[in-house]
Amino acid sequence: MVMDHEKQRARYVAGTEGAPPVPPPGGYRNARRQSGAVTPPQYGAPTPAATATATASEAKKPANALGWIALVVGILFAVILLVTLAVGATDTLYGVTMLALQLVVIAVIIGTLFTARGRTLAAVALGITLVFNVATVGGIGALQTSASGSYDGMKTEEQKHEEAYPGIKGTDPQDALQQQSLEEVRSEADGLFAEIRERITAEYGYEWVQVGDEDLRPERNGYGGESMLVEYTSIGWATTEPIQDYSTKLDVMATIDSVVAEHGLPPLYSFNGEFSGIDPSMIAKLYGSEDPREQHTWEYYTDNYPDPMRLYANIYDLSNDPTGDFLKTREAQNARTGEPLEGLQMVVIASAVLSEADQAEFEEKLKDYPGFQ
Repeated sequence: MVMDHEKQRARYVAGTEGAPPVPPPGGYRNARRQSGAVTPPQYGAPTPAATATATASEAKKPANALGWIALVVGILFAVILLVTLAVGATDTLYGVTMLALQLVVIAVIIGTLFTARGRTLAAVALGITLVFNVATVGGIGALQTSASGSYDGMKTEEQKHEEAYPGIKGTDPQDALQQQSLEEVRSEADGLFAEIRERITAEYGYEWVQVGDEDLRPERNGYGGESMLVEYTSIGWATTEPIQDYSTKLDVMATIDSVVAEHGLPPLYSFNGEFSGIDPSMIAKLYGSEDPREQHTWEYYTDNYPDPMRLYANIYDLSNDPTGDFLKTREAQNARTGEPLEGLQMVVIASAVLSEADQAEFEEKLKDYPGFQ
């Protein structure tokens, strides 16, 4: 029995020097059984940690030279467009050279977008180019040019010459030299206003307030530029009290008429009257009624033709405004100029007048325009 046991044991351990003994048939008693098969280790497959390390290593790689070139090119192109806009060269923005340059810039940026290390900078350059491009900047330049009226780049020398004409197309430039000057119109208007105010106050007790400021507006010359002549609008004057009685209105206008006659001006002309020559329906539309007794506005006028001065005398009467529409108009005007809502108002306007200080220069410039009129 002993011998058989030894033989069996020798059979288990024979040829296994240094290795653990082979388990007996059926396994060891009370040994735990593992559920499921043991998966052998996989060699050669990357672990998650190794993949993350590799990705981080790639992300840390700096952008290549092509990416920086795309960014610099995009920025330089934007700067060129802005400088061109600043100097007013609107026509250059739409030139063949600028369009070709934009195509080159876009080609460089798009090419860089296909490189892994230059893609980020190329995207930034593309954004800059989308904001600052020929169409956008050129549109801004066109609006600026339109607002200022400066189209020098598109004009011939002849057009530029005509644009600088000191007179007004269709009028004899000598008329501006022979008629009242700006200073003479201003002086006559001031004297006329002073006398009218004095007479109206003395006869009716009305006080006065100044309305607005003097305005000088350059006259267009008819060739695309501005002449040396100006339209003069005087300081206005208005009574501080309403004038609503029909007979009082007539008397006030008669007083003004007598003053302008003393200054050599024709009698006042009534735009709102029945003998104005204006269609009655138009009178009703402009002044509130065909009947002067029911009108919210009286408008009288005279001038000193062939000299340029024109005097306007208006009476506004809100008692003849049953709908309140005219009141809204007067309130809007009051908000702009501060003038009273009602009462008598006077202003002088003179078109195409020349300042005495500009007469010598005006005559000198006319020498470059023989036959212009």
